[in-house]
Amino acid sequence: MKLRALVRDLYGIDQPQGCTEEEIAAVREKFGTLPAVVEDFWRTFGRTPRLSYVQDDWMFPAFYEKWGWPKRLKDLSLLCENQYVYEAAVLQKDLSLPDPPVYIRPAADEGPWQLSSPTVSEFLEAALLYEAVWQLDHEPGEFYWLTEKELAVVQDKLTKSPAVLKNWFVSEITFYSNRPDNLVVIMDMEDGMYQASYGGATQESFDALMEVMEGLGEPI
Repeated sequence: MKLRALVRDLYGIDQPQGCTEEEIAAVREKFGTLPAVVEDFWRTFGRTPRLSYVQDDWMFPAFYEKWGWPKRLKDLSLLCENQYVYEAAVLQKDLSLPDPPVYIRPAADEGPWQLSSPTVSEFLEAALLYEAVWQLDHEPGEFYWLTEKELAVVQDKLTKSPAVLKNWFVSEITFYSNRPDNLVVIMDMEDGMYQASYGGATQESFDALMEVMEGLGEPI
């Protein structure tokens, strides 16, 4: 999925606002080098207000400036959980790669890094999908527990996105839909239980999703 189409369909943003070359250059100077894919993401979306006020914090150049520059910059943070529980980053050793892997760790205690995605491109798609479900205008107002049998219904009747978000709270988060402007997020809680959240950008897209989701799961 192209990121512009994803942001248009799920966030309702037709004209994203990007960072200036000067803002990107300031971060590049601090780190010495930046992955080309990260620069392109910032250049396209880095000053888009709706992306700056989602569930978690995208680490656009403005956030680095707001937080103040650490004395020793190492890994390039891309996304931080809103209470700084988890952090996704490109490691210092990979910064010169055009589209490097992304790692996630428990941020508060600087726990060990775990691979989330083999490329920034894949991570960005998965993370944008995950963040989208928190701000969809039409949603049931609850999260649900799904059994393996109920998950099989979702998998059979909805289209699974190739994007996967790994090691963000749980081992794996996957995404399903039957229209570009609706979304089901499935968190694998292990032991045969799954947490689901879902919604649509419009009432029509939400109703289309409910043709599948109606009656599935128990409210959490």
